[in-house]
Amino acid sequence: MIDTNALRGLIVTRGLTQEKVARYLEITPKTFYKKMKKGVFGSDEITKMMILLSIDDPRPIFFANLGTQEVPKDF
Repeated sequence: MIDTNALRGLIVTRGLTQEKVARYLEITPKTFYKKMKKGVFGSDEITKMMILLSIDDPRPIFFANLGTQEVPKDF
């Protein structure tokens, strides 16, 4: 799940808007907002945002809850 607050903050820090990021991703602002609400982006979109926003380490933003998930014991 994506840390949407961190992503929003980074967008503002870089002097951009969510609408501009959406255009860069070649999606509509409405689609961008929906993806932000769900906290899910595709790997191509994550890669593009890493480039646009100069993100060196994507883990804190794009994989925020990864460390809290566990493999089921009966797996």
